[in-house]
Amino acid sequence: MLSQKITFIGSGAMGEAMIASLLRGGLASPEAIHAADVRRERVDELQQKYGIQPFTDNPAAVAAADVAVLSVKPQRLTEVLHSLKGAIPSRSLVLSIVAGATIEKISQGLAHQAVVRSMPNTPAQIGKGITVWMAAPSVSAAQKETAHAILGAFGEEVMVDDESYLDMATALSGTGPAYAFIFMEAMIDAGVHMGFPRHISERLVVQTLRGAVDYYEVVNKQSGVHVAALRNQVTSPGGTSAEALYYLEKAGFRTAISRAIWAAYQRSLELGREKPVHIPERELGEA
Repeated sequence: MLSQKITFIGSGAMGEAMIASLLRGGLASPEAIHAADVRRERVDELQQKYGIQPFTDNPAAVAAADVAVLSVKPQRLTEVLHSLKGAIPSRSLVLSIVAGATIEKISQGLAHQAVVRSMPNTPAQIGKGITVWMAAPSVSAAQKETAHAILGAFGEEVMVDDESYLDMATALSGTGPAYAFIFMEAMIDAGVHMGFPRHISERLVVQTLRGAVDYYEVVNKQSGVHVAALRNQVTSPGGTSAEALYYLEKAGFRTAISRAIWAAYQRSLELGREKPVHIPERELGEA
């Protein structure tokens, strides 16, 4: 169990997911976790559910914090930084999960140097996420270990030394579950259109995707096979897979995915700048 007191500034879905993961993994006690939110009913709900300490005043919430987690919406970050400037104890670590917010912006906004920027994704809510993170130069070795332990409670974590990777991760893994869900939804609806009852179509799609991922991991670990080789294995000449893939390619499936991820990446950069950025169509690739 971590000995640090951990404060969450922002208690939405991801904030709650982090709290639940820390408690489920035995890394923190309810008494050591503070949660702050503008809505009193929200933090009272979390107190009743997890036994944590509720706050509606940000400076009061972080006064005794060893770790302050910024888990607010990007659009509220400037306001939150202003409310916390100079309030975070000098010994404390600031851990941000705010999309697009650079270490420099957070550090300057808080007048605080020990900052870790991270990008988790929603499967963190069940301990199956993956988080990319980076520490500012002033973050101590002990604080890095704390960040490693906290982020590791949400699933896998990858520490990087180039901050540009955080915006890339926002578009690829942070937003990635949305791509997976819309693909699942399309497959399920296609099954229903063919005549399957929805519950059977859902079961077939979910297990197919789960099995495909598990199969890839096992085979890749054993022989380092590329994902394209596995696709080729199930694509017999003139067969059903070949026919389906032909239509996906004809519809620009790969390009659409690539353009979507690139657009999410540009949006992450835009959130960091806090002003609209025009993205020329040519930068998104050709359809």
